[in-house]
Amino acid sequence: MKSLAQQHGLQNCACFNIRKSARVLTQHYDATLQPIELRATQFTILGVLSACSGITVTELADYLMMDRTTLTRNLRPLEKQGLVNTRPGDDKRTRLIELSKKGKNKLEKAIPLWKKAQKQVTDYMGSNRFNEFLTELNYVDNIPSTKTT
Repeated sequence: MKSLAQQHGLQNCACFNIRKSARVLTQHYDATLQPIELRATQFTILGVLSACSGITVTELADYLMMDRTTLTRNLRPLEKQGLVNTRPGDDKRTRLIELSKKGKNKLEKAIPLWKKAQKQVTDYMGSNRFNEFLTELNYVDNIPSTKTT
């Protein structure tokens, strides 16, 4: 007898499969960045802040497609380590986030490790498949939201 999952094709769930693949990729990048005690999620935040310094928590959350609570939880260790600075925005209800000098130095050390992890992924997938993969991920990023406002 087929399980409910088999009956309904749950093994083909896009969300499950993307999350599973994301965990595998995250573990790969985490392991590569481990020598400098940086996680892939932290690397991403530092990288974005190097290009968009002085943005609000809301703007950064929107850019990363994260909710503010999750982003704030991810920012705390970066603040404690002195890798990012926060300051009040023009509106007292907003906080601006920027990469500190220490954060920039950490990012500079992380980039060669990230390049190594990235090369391993692209070598494994092959250049064409990797580029198609990125195209598909960008397409998925634009699925219409089901959020109620």
